[in-house]
Amino acid sequence: MSSEENRKKFNIQVLETFAALITSAFGLVAALSWNEAIKAAVAEVFGTANDLMGMAIYAIIVTILAVLMTILIARTLARAKEKL
Repeated sequence: MSSEENRKKFNIQVLETFAALITSAFGLVAALSWNEAIKAAVAEVFGTANDLMGMAIYAIIVTILAVLMTILIARTLARAKEKL
């Protein structure tokens, strides 16, 4: 295998790793926002009122953003792989 092929393979691995890390970060943010929304729902049902609607809206927005960014990252990664 030539050094050019090794360099391309390494670049692809770096891009895949960055894409996975960024996607994981968005997933974590979405999970944390849903965690807060669920905690607020439980508190609402059992007597402690928090801003349930605001947290739910926040969780939905963060989830949508995470999905969109994941799709964008995957498409960008696919284009970068094609160019390499």
